[in-house]
Amino acid sequence: MTKYLLYISENYAFKVLRPLQDEIRKRGYIAKWFIEGNNINKDYFKDDEMLIEDIKDVISYHPDVVLVPGNFVPSFISGLKVEVFHGFMSNKRRKKDNMLYHLIIRDCFDLYCTHGPSTTIPFNELAKKHKTFDVVETGYCQMDPYFQNSKKNKKKDNRPTILFSSTFSPRMTKAPALLETIKKLSMDTKWNWQVTFHPKMDKSIVNNYKEIQHENLKFIETDNLIPYMENADVMIADFSSMITDFILLGKPVVTFQNYNKLPYILNVSKEDELESTIKKALLHPSELMKEIEKFSNFTHPYRDGKSSQRVIDTIEKMLESGHYKNRKPLNLIRNLKARKEFSYWSF
Repeated sequence: MTKYLLYISENYAFKVLRPLQDEIRKRGYIAKWFIEGNNINKDYFKDDEMLIEDIKDVISYHPDVVLVPGNFVPSFISGLKVEVFHGFMSNKRRKKDNMLYHLIIRDCFDLYCTHGPSTTIPFNELAKKHKTFDVVETGYCQMDPYFQNSKKNKKKDNRPTILFSSTFSPRMTKAPALLETIKKLSMDTKWNWQVTFHPKMDKSIVNNYKEIQHENLKFIETDNLIPYMENADVMIADFSSMITDFILLGKPVVTFQNYNKLPYILNVSKEDELESTIKKALLHPSELMKEIEKFSNFTHPYRDGKSSQRVIDTIEKMLESGHYKNRKPLNLIRNLKARKEFSYWSF
């Protein structure tokens, strides 16, 4: 019976790893969670989820597989180390040498489960260079519930639903700039407005949007946005990480002052352009929808809701072959730092 460890450090990890947990349980395997750091809200754990709270208990558990949506896992934890990613590849996060953070190899993982050609192609090149890990295109486990539930959730409001999402970065968020515009547009009953922000959004901005709630505008706070994403017809955003997820559902996104000129997104630079652009998005113009389809096929072509199944299939085959063992560099500095962080010095 395969023992899996779900290694997390941020709250976003729940929506990434829960579809995998479901698949693990379905096969009769064991799944337990472990938290690194202090950023996880333990209230998000469900009653039937097993949490290991001490690193010594993790070592005793002796997992066969460690699933990681972050970018690091200590080598002194046993098992096949699998990177499943915490989001789609973004071009906005780069090092000073212009290297994408998404493509940095930290010598921690035996297997990278990629989402589609956009990530498979560069990671295959990196695999040839490093020769220390495998790359298998499985699709993104986080997207499974969208495609599994898409026919189950029915809209309760016949009006078009507009979902506004914004990043928390003070430098990049456009939520303050759009407050009055969204307040004004939401007063008209023709659209149903819903607003949600990144959990780290400045509290004063959150409160400002809560204060303008009324029957046509609702502020959403939840750890499960799937029903809201499915029910929305158009998303308004700036640089939110939710943009890609929404586009992969085959729906239009309107961004405000996004400097990335992308053919599959409608962008506006002025507040007074927002209403007319939303109207355009609601019509699903053919050229835009073609670009959305092209982007989706390159980024995540899997719409069967079975990416988690492919991930676990791939892992079980690797465990059976055993060829992954003893390939990674020692990575001494990072692992000594990890031992210090966990106060774990047994060898």
